[in-house]
Amino acid sequence: MLVPFLIMLREGIEAALIVGIIASYLKHSGRGALMPIVWVGVLLAAALSLFVGAGLQLMAAEFPQKQQELFEGVVGLVAVAMLTSMVFWMRRAARSIKGDLQAGVERALVRSDGRGWTLIGMVFLAVAREGLESVFFLLAIFQQSRGWEAPVGALAGIAVSVVLGLGLYSGGVRLDLRRFFRLTGLVILLVAAGLAAGALRKFHEAGLWNHLQTVVFDWSEALPMDSPLGAVLSGLLGYQAAPVAGEVIVYLAFLAVALFFFLRPAPRAAAA
Repeated sequence: MLVPFLIMLREGIEAALIVGIIASYLKHSGRGALMPIVWVGVLLAAALSLFVGAGLQLMAAEFPQKQQELFEGVVGLVAVAMLTSMVFWMRRAARSIKGDLQAGVERALVRSDGRGWTLIGMVFLAVAREGLESVFFLLAIFQQSRGWEAPVGALAGIAVSVVLGLGLYSGGVRLDLRRFFRLTGLVILLVAAGLAAGALRKFHEAGLWNHLQTVVFDWSEALPMDSPLGAVLSGLLGYQAAPVAGEVIVYLAFLAVALFFFLRPAPRAAAA
């Protein structure tokens, strides 16, 4: 429940931040009448995300067992790629996102002669990116956690992000976004490492990968996955009570590379 909450909270705040910057710029530049166009783009992006999620879920239900395991492995890899790219994109773009979005809005309005059709496309693409990332992540998590906790956590994260987004836009909430995105970025990389190891496990169950299947350790008695602590560690760190060598190698290799690039200092801009 905690992991879907944190991921959807971050995704929701990213989307709210983008929409809030655009809305604020339109308001302060005397174009507040174009706000309905922004909401059209948001609603179209949300509809696309729901449509893609429902379509993928229905498609997976029709597969035979081994093909379903393969599908779940592929979804897991896509989720890893999208979550990782999201983390590094925000790390790189955080300082300039406001200026870039405002310049993009101005270009969109010029190209559409003030009618805002290009603005709809801009908002749609920006929000759809966050929505599709969420879809693939939630599919991967729901396939590993069949209970009610994950959906409830995701919905709670969305609800809190909406409230915080409105507060950020109105100025009533002060949030250190740099620290927030850095801390949640670390959590996401841990989750992505677990999803990568889980994808390898799905490929083994689908019959595509049969190497490095030696059990490294077995903590089924000491720390079972259905215990409260085991469930938290499984969701947050991708913990498995009896992981095999291939899963451990993928987990540690992904985490080592991702954390190296994430934690190293960002290069300073060259002096003019």
